[in-house]
Amino acid sequence: MSGAWMDKVEQQTRLAGHNRVAMLLFRLGDAQLFGINVFKVREVMRRVPMERMPDAHALVAGSCDYRGQTIPVIDLAPALGYPSLREDASAHLMVTEFSRSIQGFLVADMQRLVHCEGESLAAPAAALGFGTRVNAVTRVDGALVAVVDVEHVLASLNATPTALSAPMQRIARVHDLQPRRVMVVDDSVVARQQLVGLFRQMDVECVVAQDGREALERLQELADAPEGEGVTLVVSDIEMPRMDGYALTRAIRETPALRPLKVVLHSSISGLFNESMVREVNADRFVAKFQPDLLAQTVLDLMPEHFDRF
Repeated sequence: MSGAWMDKVEQQTRLAGHNRVAMLLFRLGDAQLFGINVFKVREVMRRVPMERMPDAHALVAGSCDYRGQTIPVIDLAPALGYPSLREDASAHLMVTEFSRSIQGFLVADMQRLVHCEGESLAAPAAALGFGTRVNAVTRVDGALVAVVDVEHVLASLNATPTALSAPMQRIARVHDLQPRRVMVVDDSVVARQQLVGLFRQMDVECVVAQDGREALERLQELADAPEGEGVTLVVSDIEMPRMDGYALTRAIRETPALRPLKVVLHSSISGLFNESMVREVNADRFVAKFQPDLLAQTVLDLMPEHFDRF
């Protein structure tokens, strides 16, 4: 990625935490624009030589050397229904870091950096035909942009551990968290299933929301719920359509009836930037996706000794 583009990334960083999303736009084979959160992108370069991996998943085009590290290269085009780019000499390599791993994605060509208001992002209608690997759409200068759920693509290649370890399951049973309820907020179907499955192992009931706006509305409805029907803790993704996790946390802290809630921000994007923003919006913790035992221990640490509905 050129120095000029990196300067733009720095400018976009200052917008984060205000329900705005900085996205890098690219194409996979036709005029359709796709986007990825710029904070997941390490570098963009011309296609580099790759080694074949004969027993790898069909979407893995091979592996390459990236600054002294061998990383897998995923052919993103067939994951979204386009012809493969693995033999396309003009393809670009988009090196990403998320979910505690580094990998490259082959894309047809790169476009530009843009930022979008969170309110402009919406879940894609089924009629658009993107499937589950696109989790939001928006318009940039009138053109439709599909935001790729790269975590979903990566999860289809690697079996992410979702079960709690036996010691952690024993610890959770000792704590006996019932009748506490946790709200899970994530726009990714895969992530919601993982989280609900984890809390089921802890015998904790979940309330589920697909974005920050839905979560806030649901929390306001539950504020006057009878004892045992409210929520004690919120586990929220950060990048979501309509209202992101930072904006949701701010809204919770600014609402007297919701302020006592514990909030854990749970994202595939880790690093110092997130830690700084977690402090700025007064979230209680940040946990990088997906680490079942660490998330479970974080929830146990934040749950009060005795049930106290907000």
